Amino acid sequence: MSNVLMPKATAVWLIEQTSLTFDQIADFCGLHPLEVQGIANEDVAKGIRGIDPIAQGFLSREEISKAEGNDGYRMKPLEQRRVDLPPVKRKGARYTPVARRGDRPDAIAWFLRNHPEVPDSKVVKLIGTTKATIEQVRSRTHWNINNIKPVDPVSLGLCTQIELDAVVSEAAAARARAEARKKRTDGPSLRPVSETLEADGDAQADPASSEADA
Repeated sequence: MSNVLMPKATAVWLIEQTSLTFDQIADFCGLHPLEVQGIANEDVAKGIRGIDPIAQGFLSREEISKAEGNDGYRMKPLEQRRVDLPPVKRKGARYTPVARRGDRPDAIAWFLRNHPEVPDSKVVKLIGTTKATIEQVRSRTHWNINNIKPVDPVSLGLCTQIELDAVVSEAAAARARAEARKKRTDGPSLRPVSETLEADGDAQADPASSEADA
């Protein structure tokens, strides 16, 4: 399993700056190839800015060059940058420093524009806001609505890229499950046995009509 920090942001950079295949990027970042394809199509991680893994010190230019020249090659991160991060455990809403609290409406606007599938409750916990503030931004009744601009909450320092990726991925998975259930519910169903037998009986009772139709 990959220990690359900020895997989706790294994948964004690799897609934009290299000629690596989706499989190579997925293997290095610990993602599924279809997820990398979704990032390339802007269906996944929309609005996330790419992170240069070379500048961050966990991938070398030589490794990228080797992989670009051989589709079967799998890149290896620099060992000193491979770390295991403990899971983040937090109860209740996040505390946001006073200096950052004015940025929260911008982050809310970013969620509403780029990831409307994320529940308000998750946004509340992630950036330390309230459902009332989210609704004010959504309905454009916020007192400062004319100055609110969608900005990535990671760029604002309200959360980490890892925390944001986790919330967005969880919401996307929940939406996919809901859509799958809806398709099963709305899909075509078998006709009742009584209707099938009735239709067959009508056809047999009036063969002349069937021949005329033919």
